[in-house]
Amino acid sequence: MKRLFLSLYLLLCLSILGIGWTLDSLWHHNVDDTTAEDAPFLALAQILADMPTAERFAHLQALDDNQALPLTLVDASQVALSSNTPLDSGKVFTIALEDDKEMRLVRIGEQVLMAGPLETDPREDLRGLFTLFFYLMLAGVALIWVWPLSRDIRILREATEAFGRAKWDTRITLSSRSQVAILANTFNEMARHISALIDNQKHLTNAVSHEIRTPLARLKFALALMPAYCGEGSDEDKRNAFLADMQMDIKEMEQLLSELLTFASLEAPREEIEFEITDLSALTRQTVERLKTLADTPIELLLPKDEAMAPADPSLIERALQNLITNAQRFSRTGIKVGLTRNQSDWDIWVEDDGEGIPDIDQGKIFEPFYRVSSAQNGNKGHGLGLAIIKRIMQRHKGKVSVESQPGRTRFTLGIPASSI
Repeated sequence: MKRLFLSLYLLLCLSILGIGWTLDSLWHHNVDDTTAEDAPFLALAQILADMPTAERFAHLQALDDNQALPLTLVDASQVALSSNTPLDSGKVFTIALEDDKEMRLVRIGEQVLMAGPLETDPREDLRGLFTLFFYLMLAGVALIWVWPLSRDIRILREATEAFGRAKWDTRITLSSRSQVAILANTFNEMARHISALIDNQKHLTNAVSHEIRTPLARLKFALALMPAYCGEGSDEDKRNAFLADMQMDIKEMEQLLSELLTFASLEAPREEIEFEITDLSALTRQTVERLKTLADTPIELLLPKDEAMAPADPSLIERALQNLITNAQRFSRTGIKVGLTRNQSDWDIWVEDDGEGIPDIDQGKIFEPFYRVSSAQNGNKGHGLGLAIIKRIMQRHKGKVSVESQPGRTRFTLGIPASSI
């Protein structure tokens, strides 16, 4: 907005100065050239000023009676001017009369030499035309500036109205020289973000409805069979197994809802987050110690000797590392390695397992919500949100998550910026 105001202000100032100076020069050089006309009148006034007062009238009478310029010599006290402009010697003073007539006066001591009435110079009418031309040129310059702005604002309005009608792919294309190009870029960025959110919400809605349908159907079926398993005289072991299955279905839905809440909380970007300086070595060791008892697969921990400090949210980094380790425990065959290394300006926390690996075709999709790789070892377990949550956690930290996989070796790496330490 400041740029818009400054450009209009400078345009108007420079236009007024430029057009005014040009027209004023044209007027003085081509129209308002009264010096040559006043020269004979001033010369006569100078001759009369050198004469005694008594001889001036005789000199005027001696002039040709048929002269084109009627002359009269009167006392200065008889001349009254309507303006406050003083009547000085050596300067012609012009008085406009009715019927396009004018009088010219010049002071000679205590007397005033008057010439006229004379026909007004027709070129004086051009003064009004020059004034009109000035304002027309100024209006033309303003129009040259305003018209592209009006056109771009109309494009912005139409795009906004289209976006309001749920046309989420609406984008604005303006010239980089446009005064509202920044506003158009901001609109496009907002439109992209909103479109991504809406698409993501649709995808999540469809995926959730699909994911929750299976355990819900099992629960409905179990409720229908409850009289047979929990009625009088039913087998206690079968009843306990039946109730345990129902508890597993409830736990599966609770886990899905928990992951959805976590994923949704990381959806909206937060600007200017102030992270705390975190000891990544201590955080990695603590997470491994807590998770290694959940499975029989041994975990080898490889940490640097130096301090590994970085600005981060410890709870989110721990959640991301926990997801990677639990995935490795599902797919690993003989052991897991967890390490922390320095990579240029980043700290890399990596988790490696010796499972069957991830197919190349799936490696670019595994971080998408609800995308699951069908594994011969573990079937199609999980909800497909764990890696998507990790990706958003790393985006929150302006870091990245990557994967390298081949049969017998799969490594996930969390790249955490170590800057501003």
